[in-house]
Amino acid sequence: MHKTLLVAIAASALATGPVASASAVGKEPLDAASLSAIKSKFGKLLELANKHDFKALHGMFWQSPSTLLVAKSAVQSEGNWAGFWGNEAIDQKLHDIGSSGLVVLEPDYSKLKIVGLTRDVAESYVPMNITVSYAGQDGTARPFLMIIDWLRVGKDWKVASEIILPVPPVPAAKG
Repeated sequence: MHKTLLVAIAASALATGPVASASAVGKEPLDAASLSAIKSKFGKLLELANKHDFKALHGMFWQSPSTLLVAKSAVQSEGNWAGFWGNEAIDQKLHDIGSSGLVVLEPDYSKLKIVGLTRDVAESYVPMNITVSYAGQDGTARPFLMIIDWLRVGKDWKVASEIILPVPPVPAAKG
């Protein structure tokens, strides 16, 4: 009798456990005000990038050696694209890119998506065209994806990682 009761209790707990977890997982960890603040920060980030305001861009990033920017590399030993860790490396990379000539970032705001991962971490994703003449790029607008991880620092949101990926061309149809 006790064995049957214990089995029934265990089965009941196992059956209701995933239901409770699934409902908690489906809940957005950030409220509308937080998501709106991040969207505003994203717009400011791109405005500053297009103005080449390096000092203000520095302030948009989390001040940590763990902050990451993934971007086109001009140094062959780093590969074509590379990760730049820490604020000094990021500041230098943004300065190098912005000082190379024309740089214009044009996001498709209709496809901007921002999601909360936790109460203090969010991620944004947006396709965009970038016109740049840095590291062998010819100044033609090309499609990229920008993925940013945002970290709440006090009452503010900072860029913890910014990953800019080129969209490869569509393969030619076989004939």
